[in-house]
Amino acid sequence: MTRVVAIVLVRNEDIFIDRALRNVLPACDEMLIADNLSTDNTPAILEAIRRDFPDKVTVRRVTDPSESHAMVAPLTGTDTWIFGVDGDEIYDGERLKGFFDQLRGGLYRDRWMILGNVLNVAEMGDDHKVATGYLAPPCRSMTKLYNFAAIDEWGDRCPERLHGGNVKFRPGYDSMKRVFLHDEVSWADAAFRCLHLCFLRRSSQDKADPGVRKNIMDNQVRNWRKLFKQVRNWYQKKSSACWKNEVYRRGEPVTLPVGEFFDRA
Repeated sequence: MTRVVAIVLVRNEDIFIDRALRNVLPACDEMLIADNLSTDNTPAILEAIRRDFPDKVTVRRVTDPSESHAMVAPLTGTDTWIFGVDGDEIYDGERLKGFFDQLRGGLYRDRWMILGNVLNVAEMGDDHKVATGYLAPPCRSMTKLYNFAAIDEWGDRCPERLHGGNVKFRPGYDSMKRVFLHDEVSWADAAFRCLHLCFLRRSSQDKADPGVRKNIMDNQVRNWRKLFKQVRNWYQKKSSACWKNEVYRRGEPVTLPVGEFFDRA
């Protein structure tokens, strides 16, 4: 049977992490969580979720983001869709469940990767009823859904789960076999859609206006490739925050109702 396994990498995400994970848990067969040494209330929230779903959720405390990829590497070559979830990603859980059921029924079995619709949220009221942000398209979609039945190996020093490294494809598959759902359906009609809260405060330890946070793996320089990237970005005067502004603030801002992302239990 085709399974959907979520892999979660977090670090200090206690504002939205409970909603982010509980929205997607009913749609998934299993959830693997890597907590990269959070110091806010994130560990307590993750433990509460694990207690509520003891047969579905695994939580591991990791000291390096690369350990998150090791958690899913053994699933290569199996009939599994791997779903990458971050602490700043709120999915429409009700629609997601129906979409994943279609995947289990064989939809897109011949594809390697699926990209969904995204609203990159710049502002949202405290009541979580409406949000203002930038849609993908024209922004880049950061959703992560991979068909691990399409590959025999994904390794060679991945800095974090589902990033970098070398992918060895099975016959009939390659990196171009992607589905760009965000180009095919509108936000209103999308089943695989996400509120990306990359411009909002995500931890109780963040400043009131934290700006754009770096990716988890950008906070650790463990090899020459990362060091080279940092030096290159310094020369180009192109910080992680600037990069995110470039790819996640394209087009005109829109204001949309988002209450259904938060109202469901």
